Amino acid sequence: MSVISEFRKKKLLYVFNVFFDVNQSGEIDRKDFELAIEKICELRGWPAGNPKNVETHDCMFKIWEGLRSKADKDNDGQVSVDEWCNMWDAYAKDPSTVMDWQLRYMNFMFDLEDASHDGTIDADEFSIVCSSYGVDKNECQEAFKKMSKGAVEVDRDQFAELWREYFSSDEPTSAGNFIFGKTSF
Repeated sequence: MSVISEFRKKKLLYVFNVFFDVNQSGEIDRKDFELAIEKICELRGWPAGNPKNVETHDCMFKIWEGLRSKADKDNDGQVSVDEWCNMWDAYAKDPSTVMDWQLRYMNFMFDLEDASHDGTIDADEFSIVCSSYGVDKNECQEAFKKMSKGAVEVDRDQFAELWREYFSSDEPTSAGNFIFGKTSF
């Protein structure tokens, strides 16, 4: 029996569909990560061979391998919606089993959003990244206001708390629900 509420499932499917299933095939696979890397490197102006391009490839493929090892139960090289939800259901039943790939992805997203490298994310930095995945830029700005509780910036520790909240909270008004640029589910 699933312990994930319908509300949390909506949030999980949003992240699956917008940030992971980049090619919209209905499953997550290595190709989605290749497309995401291409999108990220283009967004930041990191051409092939650039150290940040190489670092992005390395980090994203480690995230993919970690995700695949946790979720791809039939070993077909793809993570289906059911496998994605089952992975999060298992995590919800035992949150102490923090997934390495998830922490790596959280830190990657923070670093990507912190374009100024000042240790914080502001509304513009946040919106540029989220809107590059197709989220409406105005909605991203509004989501940042809710996520930051009106503050101008969010630091890494705050971001980590918001991240945990996104994946664990059933409370629709929790600030963490807005960390991926969406204002309602």
